[in-house]
Amino acid sequence: MYTEYWGLSAPPFENTPDPKFFYQSPQHQEGLARLNYVVQGRKGAGVLTGVFGCGKTLLARSLFAQLPANRYRLVYIANPLMSDIELLHAIAQKLNVSNLPDRRSDVLADVLLSGMEQALRDNMRDGKDTLVIVDEAHTIKEERVLEQLRLLMNFQDEDRFLLTMILMGQPELKELVDRHKPLAQRICMGHHLLPLSAGETTAYARHRLSVAGAKDPNLFTSKALALLYEHSGGVPRRINQLADLALLAGMSKQVKQIDETIMQEVPASIGV
Repeated sequence: MYTEYWGLSAPPFENTPDPKFFYQSPQHQEGLARLNYVVQGRKGAGVLTGVFGCGKTLLARSLFAQLPANRYRLVYIANPLMSDIELLHAIAQKLNVSNLPDRRSDVLADVLLSGMEQALRDNMRDGKDTLVIVDEAHTIKEERVLEQLRLLMNFQDEDRFLLTMILMGQPELKELVDRHKPLAQRICMGHHLLPLSAGETTAYARHRLSVAGAKDPNLFTSKALALLYEHSGGVPRRINQLADLALLAGMSKQVKQIDETIMQEVPASIGV
């Protein structure tokens, strides 16, 4: 790896949702504040959308990191592309619902819902709030799945929801939810993430380099950063990919700084 060559303590541009690298652009700060409002206010449900690679999952992981572990029971569904029964079963398992049938073919929706309600009430009695995050929710194809998610919102006490749900996905998720009016009425707040601006791309790259231990804030020249924005379109996942390859190329060429020449060559190296 190139970390030793560049004097870094960790790779700065890994495409993994590590909260320590979370860059709080104004829109990411607002998104985090809105999700916190939904979760800590026990508001029922919220929606986070954005184009592929804009940092939705990292924002959610950063939310996790801020929540007191002794107060929240977290359920994270990474892939909801399943039937309604399969999704309920997956959530029930993560809630440690007891006496679930071994075979999913033997599972009935009302049994799952009953078991989940009991688990949610147990959490409440233990002083814990329950947070369910459904990632990639735009991939949901069946109306019955949306209806079952809505039914989870029916679990309420006199003055509070027994769980909070965050649906995350690409922009088409909003249209999907809007078409299911009963579920849409449960959404108290939404937020949409856009690609970063040119200035934010520069700040994002420098932030990640700083977190990774870079001593030189100008490891990438200003012209290189301008090209990084041009080639990535400000999409964080794309920024990470290109900047990572630039650091590798810089090590191979034994240079001390990533300039526009290296940055210009990187997209061609991956066929873009």
